[in-house]
Amino acid sequence: MIKWQELLVCGYPGGPKVDKLAKEGKPIINLPKTHFENFDFSFSGIKTSIINLYHKQPDLNKADLCASFEKTVTEMLLDNTKRAAKQCNTEKIALAGGVSANSYIRNEFLKFGEASKKYIYYPEPILCTDNAAMIAASAYYHYIIDDVSDLTLNAVPNLRID
Repeated sequence: MIKWQELLVCGYPGGPKVDKLAKEGKPIINLPKTHFENFDFSFSGIKTSIINLYHKQPDLNKADLCASFEKTVTEMLLDNTKRAAKQCNTEKIALAGGVSANSYIRNEFLKFGEASKKYIYYPEPILCTDNAAMIAASAYYHYIIDDVSDLTLNAVPNLRID
């Protein structure tokens, strides 16, 4: 199965390359947004749309596609964040994980923070790594004290944290 980053010749991780290429393009391509009443996200529709667009129009401007992807994803992130901040009555918002290194996302969140008088916090880009590394580090420390599960452990994708 071909991945959307491969279509853009970005490889993995594609985030930094998408960020760079998007700066050369214009967000002129309409991509689908998903909306959930809760605060979930799904970007699979956007990724599928990119793959379908590429198959229909292989000469599509990749910089415009990256810019359009960034804009669409950022709008979805901001929409959910605005609703969550209102529901939780908070003035403080933190960006984290690999996606928070994206310059377009940072800039749009800063604009939102200034316009709405909210405080936007985010780490330096060097600290905005994929959360998989953090999970692996935590797992290592559990492993060295023999805090392990047997092979019957299974993932629970809809497990609540509250």
